[in-house]
Amino acid sequence: MPHTSQSSPQNLEPAWQTLLAHAQQIKQQHLRHLFATDPKRFERFSLASGEFLLDYSKNLITDQTLELLLQLADGADLKGWIKRMFQGEKINNTEGRAVLHTALRNQSNTPVMVDGEDVMPEVNRVLAQMEAFCNRIRQGQWKGYSGKPITDIVNIGIGGSGLGPHMVATALRPYWKDGLNVHFVSNVDGADINETLAGISAETTLFIIASKTFTTRETMTNAHTARQWFLQHSGNDHKRVRHHFVAVSTNATAVRAFGIDHDNMFEFWDWVGGRYSLWSAIGLPVALVVGMDNFRNLLAGAHEMDQHFCNAEFSANLPVILGLLGVWYRNFIGVGNHAILPYDHSLRLLPAYLQQADMESNGKRVTRDGSPVGYSTGPVIWGQPGTNGQHAFFQLMHQGTELAPADFILPAHTHHPVSEHHKILCANCIAQTEALMRGKTEAEVREELAAAGMDAARIDRLAPHRTFPGNKPSNTLLIRKLTPHNLGKLIAMYEHKIFVESIIWNINAFDQWGVELGKQLAGVIEKELDSASPCTGHDGSTNGLVNYLKKQ
Repeated sequence: MPHTSQSSPQNLEPAWQTLLAHAQQIKQQHLRHLFATDPKRFERFSLASGEFLLDYSKNLITDQTLELLLQLADGADLKGWIKRMFQGEKINNTEGRAVLHTALRNQSNTPVMVDGEDVMPEVNRVLAQMEAFCNRIRQGQWKGYSGKPITDIVNIGIGGSGLGPHMVATALRPYWKDGLNVHFVSNVDGADINETLAGISAETTLFIIASKTFTTRETMTNAHTARQWFLQHSGNDHKRVRHHFVAVSTNATAVRAFGIDHDNMFEFWDWVGGRYSLWSAIGLPVALVVGMDNFRNLLAGAHEMDQHFCNAEFSANLPVILGLLGVWYRNFIGVGNHAILPYDHSLRLLPAYLQQADMESNGKRVTRDGSPVGYSTGPVIWGQPGTNGQHAFFQLMHQGTELAPADFILPAHTHHPVSEHHKILCANCIAQTEALMRGKTEAEVREELAAAGMDAARIDRLAPHRTFPGNKPSNTLLIRKLTPHNLGKLIAMYEHKIFVESIIWNINAFDQWGVELGKQLAGVIEKELDSASPCTGHDGSTNGLVNYLKKQ
């Protein structure tokens, strides 16, 4: 097993040390034995919430583990931190900001105060603006410069302004309006924008430029390339830009300078973090293709999870349980990774989305007051949809030396009832969780091979290779069907899970200073790549790479 964390966050002794000692006892047990001796294990370690069922019984835990983890949550004042977040306190202490993505989906419309002002009227104003705009596009009232209706939406944004709406739009593909398509461009690599532009018509395409500051290097590079392409294909008439470009931003001056009418700028606010922004006007491409009613259902599902997170007892609280399990594996079992395995092709971007949501939030090395942490924080998040992963990395999960806790996510009903596909998919999902948990002992392997008529010498050679240790933990989340409501609920569940972990670790989950240094250095190197002089201002490796590129 990897090294576990000996020191603890402030105020969490002695519960932390008790959990460390308890973990040594748990490591001596096998999940197969825990199930064999406890016929009620599934009933005790599963939770239902609406159309969700979370089975967390295949985890390396006992009743005592859960009791100790809940003590950890109490010691960290998790309940108080939840209240502070929802009430609009500036818990993003390094940027002095409130954290109110929850206000964007506040279906109760109860006041949410920031600096003495209720933010809900502005939230509702932008939602109304989005709805009016979506109706015009979807009903064919908004025309391109040649009088044709819009058939393609191209969203240009990066990070939360790209990956969030891209993931949601992909997941909700069955709800798209016929004849309306959406595309997402994020990478500054010219291949991304060129491949998208090659498949659309300037006459019938709407571009959404999504950048809070309207200065993001990658986004604005792609935006200017799109505008140049549009002008080349529309008679080079700059007045036509306003028919085909809208903005999601707060920088009205830069938006106007680009050629976008201020009436076609959709605002959001500094209390909306990028990776939490899909609920805002950043979700405009989603609302356009699935309709505003479905977008509001997405918000309603997230709001339902918000209410559950705020009000459910911690022992029956989905995000709290998942967050505490994350802390358990990271700090007490000593595991540095977590796999996201959706058994639904529509959720194929969810692992990438949660990589950003989790690792940008909890990839921190100092506490909220700036002191170095003495314990592990956020794990590496990775994954792929089943069943593809079964024919790739599941080998390592079953028989490798790296422990990989995993979340299996499975809708019970499919939007694509083709032949026996969904039954086979469901069977594979459930079977993998059982196989990871149970494994197969060498004695079972030998008995199986002998029954197949294999001679003793060959059995001796093969048995070690065909033995599965088992005891590999997983959660299984069953969702009745992947609807906009349930997708919103799913995303919000993971947002709050990440928040729970950050509170236990005493870190700020809502800043991301780690992305800045590389961006700053890239600006310097850009200029050096244009310079005729050799690059000498960096370390030997960086100088060598820049100079080699210049020669090419």
